[in-house]
Amino acid sequence: MSALPSYLKESASGCTLSVRLQPRSSRNEICGQMGDALKIKVTAPPVDSAANELLVEFLADLLGISKSSVQILKGQTSRNKIVQIVGLKTDQILKKLPNNP
Repeated sequence: MSALPSYLKESASGCTLSVRLQPRSSRNEICGQMGDALKIKVTAPPVDSAANELLVEFLADLLGISKSSVQILKGQTSRNKIVQIVGLKTDQILKKLPNNP
C-alpha cells in the first residue's frame, strides 16, 4: 500500500488510529472515513465509559488481538479519539478493516 489513510499513523509500538465514535447506534460497525478519522458506531451509550469499553472490545475482536493491545490515548470524554494499537503494523490493520471503510 503506497499511501496510508489519514486516520492511520505508524508508531514505535504499532500504530495509532483516529476515531470518530458514535454511541447508541443500532449495531457496532465501521462506517468509513469522516475527515481525518475513521467513523465507528457502537451500541453502548456514552455513560460510565461504556462506549469506550465497547470500542476497545470491538476493535480488538475485529483485528484479532487482545483488548489489552488496544488503548484510548486521547479523547476519553470526546467523540474524537486517538486509539493506540500495539503489535500490529499499518498494513496488517488495513487488511483486517472492511474493504471500503
